[in-house]
Amino acid sequence: QLQLAESGGGLVQPGASLRLSCAVSGRTFSPYIMAWFRQAPGEDRDFVAAISQYGENTDYADSVRGRFTISRDNAKDTGYLQMNSVKSADTAVYYCAAGDWPSWSSRSYAYWGPGTPVTVSS
Repeated sequence: QLQLAESGGGLVQPGASLRLSCAVSGRTFSPYIMAWFRQAPGEDRDFVAAISQYGENTDYADSVRGRFTISRDNAKDTGYLQMNSVKSADTAVYYCAAGDWPSWSSRSYAYWGPGTPVTVSS
């Protein structure tokens, strides 16, 4: 099984940049898809971005496309979400996830970190 742990969240001003990290540990049988989701109070856990096993392909939610960049460094067992030009609508708890199938659905991911909160406010 995998263990995931997010870090890098915090309070940032609108327009600022923030980089979230996802440290992955544990044994896997094959390379895994990595994704980021976020959940605001009273809302569903929504897809943010996903990246294929070796970073060949990425996908983004429309709400973050052009502002966020997902990446991974398999040698460091770490994934990243670079958040640029953040705005108040980005405020949420951000979760890192891993699974076998790229999907916008949270149900497709078997492994999750505990989340890291991001608050965008002046």
